[in-house]
Amino acid sequence: MLQLDGKTLQYDRAFQHNGISYPANWLRLTTLAEKQAIGIVEVADPVVGVWDRRFYWGVDNPKQLEDVTDDDGNTTTGLKTTWKQKQNDIASSLLAPSDWRVIKASEVTDYTVEAEWTTYRAAVRTACNTRQTEIDACVDVAALKELIDNPTTSWPTEPS
Repeated sequence: MLQLDGKTLQYDRAFQHNGISYPANWLRLTTLAEKQAIGIVEVADPVVGVWDRRFYWGVDNPKQLEDVTDDDGNTTTGLKTTWKQKQNDIASSLLAPSDWRVIKASEVTDYTVEAEWTTYRAAVRTACNTRQTEIDACVDVAALKELIDNPTTSWPTEPS
């Protein structure tokens, strides 16, 4: 970042100094030595805080954890509801490839779903429910972020 007399200069913007008007392209066309000759100094850009946009609006500005309903009955969805829905979506995507087995078993009398598949499908539903319970137990956004980033319950592996 370039500064002159304590003011930040922006590329492609004209500026004035000591009664001289400098055109918008002057900073781009000059060398560092030419800039320094009129008193321009390079300073480090300020450190901008980093935050996880999934959970925070900005540094130390967490998103809403719980659902909130206003006086008009409008509900704003909180992070817990959003992340619980994501668990449903993951479970659905894990179950979908084996749905045909269950459908076939309901339509074809001499076909049954292998036990390993029914066990797997039950484990997926159990994992989803457990993960949602863990999400509900989070008392603040930091705890929810930690849980999502480092889950305590893992998804089962599909049978081979």
